[in-house]
Amino acid sequence: MSDEDIKRLAMSDNPQEQKFIFEKILLNSSAMFRDLKLFEQKRLKGLIDGYQVPTFNHDYAFKRKNMAEVYFLNKPLLVDELRWIV
Repeated sequence: MSDEDIKRLAMSDNPQEQKFIFEKILLNSSAMFRDLKLFEQKRLKGLIDGYQVPTFNHDYAFKRKNMAEVYFLNKPLLVDELRWIV
């Protein structure tokens, strides 16, 4: 996929296309936070909240989703190995 394809899908009026590209970014992007900023904030909140962590690759997907929740939605960090210990 080209950069333009990704931007087009993120700005699409089609919820299925947005969900598709959201999941691809969430699980595969090496610049996840930057790439998720392509979505409108309100739509991004709905995508994050609505994302169901799959049973396949559960731990990895859970960590990525929780990082997005912390960064964009100010939710608590639930991944112990990512917490700062003071």
